[in-house]
Amino acid sequence: MISTLDRPNKIPGDAYRFGAFADGCVLLNKKKNHLPAMGWNSWNAFGSGNTEALTKMMADKMVELGLKELGYRYVVLDDGCYKSERVNGELSNENVKFPSGFRALSDYVHSLGLRFGMYNDIGTNLCAGAAVGTCGHENVDAHSYIEWGVDFLKVDNCYYLWDNATFSAGTNAKYTYAPKIKSIRICGNGIEKFYDAVQDGVLTGQGCKKEEDCVWNIGTFDGTNVGTTPVGIRSGELEFSVEVPVAGEYEVFVTYASGEEPGVGRWMQIGVGDTVAYDEMVVATEDKDTYAEGEGIPVTLVAGANCLRVMNHRRQENTLMSYAALLEELNKVNPEHDIIYSICEWGKTQPHNWGYKVGDSWRILNDITFCVGSDGNPGRGTWFDQGTASVTSQYDKAVVMDEFAGLTKGWNDPDMLMIGMDGLTETMNKTHMTMWCMMNSPLMLGLDLRRVKQGDALHRIIANKELIALNQDALGIQAKRVFTTIPTETPDTDYITNHNRCDILAKPLADGSVAISFINVNDKDYEGTLSITTEQIVKLLRHKMVKADVFAEAKNYEITDLWSGQVTENANGTFKVNGLAACDNVTIRVTPV
Repeated sequence: MISTLDRPNKIPGDAYRFGAFADGCVLLNKKKNHLPAMGWNSWNAFGSGNTEALTKMMADKMVELGLKELGYRYVVLDDGCYKSERVNGELSNENVKFPSGFRALSDYVHSLGLRFGMYNDIGTNLCAGAAVGTCGHENVDAHSYIEWGVDFLKVDNCYYLWDNATFSAGTNAKYTYAPKIKSIRICGNGIEKFYDAVQDGVLTGQGCKKEEDCVWNIGTFDGTNVGTTPVGIRSGELEFSVEVPVAGEYEVFVTYASGEEPGVGRWMQIGVGDTVAYDEMVVATEDKDTYAEGEGIPVTLVAGANCLRVMNHRRQENTLMSYAALLEELNKVNPEHDIIYSICEWGKTQPHNWGYKVGDSWRILNDITFCVGSDGNPGRGTWFDQGTASVTSQYDKAVVMDEFAGLTKGWNDPDMLMIGMDGLTETMNKTHMTMWCMMNSPLMLGLDLRRVKQGDALHRIIANKELIALNQDALGIQAKRVFTTIPTETPDTDYITNHNRCDILAKPLADGSVAISFINVNDKDYEGTLSITTEQIVKLLRHKMVKADVFAEAKNYEITDLWSGQVTENANGTFKVNGLAACDNVTIRVTPV
């Protein structure tokens, strides 16, 4: 399934279609049961300025600081490590920054008992501009990565040909939206029927819009930025109930107006029930306001009622196929490989719906910071931001995505940790760590590790064994938000961006205990009482708990504060905190005695 450069790949089978996203089946023998990856990534620390020397220093520091023993194993080269163009069609190391080559650096990392990771893109170029994306080169790149001993691949989504992704042509929206639909006409077996899109059509899912004379915006939401909930169907369809007296072959004639911009495209899919009968680029109309009737599209109808669907799920299907193309080639080169595959398309195509089929994790939003560091400059992180670039922006979305994650699926990725960058206080860093551990997010450090000393404040945060144990717990259950001070009946699924709140998260663990986090999302102190009971926890999480009845019926509980280390007992089954400082958290492990 090597990618082409002239049009999106033909979908090879129903397993790659939108209709199969919820079937729970992985593709291409994707390995399951990987716990969230832990390690260090070069981007937040050094941006495109990372070097071989700096990478070796970071690997040495991971060993020196005892991080390797805690589970931080992957040393990942991000963007900026390749030459700007391919050499004889192959990827090649940038000679000044990585003079020894990638195999030698991989050997060095492996010699320390660590694992080696690299970066690429499903587009034509990397985000920093190098024209070495994997598109069309999946086979040769797979050989390179296996030859270099790569254990982890982060694959980005810039310059992508089949969507208006970052640095891609805006006109690529033609692939991701259907045209404006005015009407359809059904002909065959002596029958002709006309259906008006506005009067007779039904909008399903979300996103489609009706105007006076058409239905448009038929496609999939762009989830790159904040504000689009990940819960529920993130795309829309236009459906018609078509009745015919005779079963047989018919033709559908669609009257449409096409464009090449968000909301109005040129790629249209026609389905009858669960069968996709047409999946193709339509002939362009004069402009997006000039309608024309297209050629007849053959469909098979049954006698009686038929559900005819006009749709475009290609934004998701194309991206899935592009990520699958590289995995397929890696499998061909080495069927036994166990490379961790990190999908980095920023939540654009709602990858939590399909990413589990080929990947071990999937980014849920755009970057957590755009103020990356360099050698001597730590970069900057923020607690709040109107866009994606903050701890809370990433947390707000990831915290309601627990049902999409798990050992048989993979992990929601709210991007690399900003702990150790300027702009965040020690308290913010502690809560940042807590959030990511409770949510089973990959723990990829993004700081210059030369800033860390054994036993200092930064080290105590990133080396907190008890917090890491939550993230790496064998049960593999992402915490569920069971309460928030913002009034809502469904705190676990409501996407809340109002930061004037406190949340309570609960996470079942493999030994039958439960971790509970009380989190003040606000930058002002909370003076009230936050509490949760055994009964509430079991009611919400029984189906995910180990020995739920033992937890529910215990007469006493051992309470371990995972930041202070203090151990106390609780006999009433109500767990609470009285007041919570700004941006702070109290996280406990509750073990039935």
